[in-house]
Amino acid sequence: MTSPPVTATTTWRNWSGGLTFEPATVARPESVAALCRVLRAAAEQAVTVRPVGAGHSSAPLVQTGDVLLSLDRLPAGVLEPPHNRQIWVGAGTRLHDLGRQLRHHGLAMPNLGDVDTQAFAGAVSTGTHGSGLGLPNLSAQVTGVRLVTAAGQPVQIDADSDPDLLPAAQVSLGVLGVFTALRTRLVPAFQARRREWGLPVEACLATFEELLKINRNVDFYWYPRRDDAHLRTVNPVTDDPGPDTLPGSGCTEERIGSSDAALIKRRSLRFHEIEYFVPAAAGPACFREVRHRIRTRHREHAAWRVLYRYVAADQAFLSPAYGRDSITISVHQNATLPYREFFADVEPIFLAHDGRPHWAKIHRLEGRDLLARYPQADRFLAVRERLDPDGRFLTDYLRRLLGL
Repeated sequence: MTSPPVTATTTWRNWSGGLTFEPATVARPESVAALCRVLRAAAEQAVTVRPVGAGHSSAPLVQTGDVLLSLDRLPAGVLEPPHNRQIWVGAGTRLHDLGRQLRHHGLAMPNLGDVDTQAFAGAVSTGTHGSGLGLPNLSAQVTGVRLVTAAGQPVQIDADSDPDLLPAAQVSLGVLGVFTALRTRLVPAFQARRREWGLPVEACLATFEELLKINRNVDFYWYPRRDDAHLRTVNPVTDDPGPDTLPGSGCTEERIGSSDAALIKRRSLRFHEIEYFVPAAAGPACFREVRHRIRTRHREHAAWRVLYRYVAADQAFLSPAYGRDSITISVHQNATLPYREFFADVEPIFLAHDGRPHWAKIHRLEGRDLLARYPQADRFLAVRERLDPDGRFLTDYLRRLLGL
């Protein structure tokens, strides 16, 4: 029996360059069978395993001194023909590749985030999201997962299995097992018109709720140094309700293309990010406090935008949008500039508004202070204990994060 490809110690860097570490080995299995062998060997050697996709996360979720397990060589893309507008997707599939493959089947993702460089499993496992009324994060569209447990056993989880398994797996941080495929709900493919509008910040806040009702997708960016904003709308070209102008604004960009292309923004610069989900009703007040804090303390070095989005509630145990419609506020900083003190100074504002951090972004919450914000955290931890009783997928950071 041949062993799966393994690379000796090497320095690993995440997408932004803010996280570097040296795993003892990097395993790159090319099949589920090879993945099972990696995990059985890790169990025998009592070493930690952390799965990694595109490495887009700013948080140290994948950091380990033992085995880093890459999804890149596992079967990727659309794995089976669609059924009832649902399709199985390889865990390591990059989102920018998935859109093209789905269009071949006449289908599309219901929503996407602002960037599409992530691996599908990583985006799902951390609660990645877009923006729009009634549109939840990517993980809420997942109806089944295939994973390999720490014992090296393949398992399929879906809505018909144990009722706690799927909502635990939808946002799981890679601590239940290694995903090999995910089944997700889709919508018919459509052409979309993306528009960007220059607006004063207060005008964005004042019109945001109404714009949510008449646009499929809407969000806005605030630029601290200029103290102005760009509001974005995305709608199917067949029923775009958007006006030619918005009060006090001008359309600064317009383009039409497939929905997956319209929803994302191509960027060459890399950045660090802190993002919190706050209850939808608290969004405007929270944003105004963040804006005031940045303008009075950080404007001279806050070089990047602050993004304001809307995410519908879902039922995944560790979803930051669990049980409540949410406004998300993302504070960015160029990857070449200092960011830790800046982010640490705005984070208490999010916490004061009952915020929950995006798992893949920079934050300082851990243990009881973090899990108290998730009503179903105990149910998630019970599933984790069942699937990985020896903590093979837990690092020191993840133990602190989850209060173990």
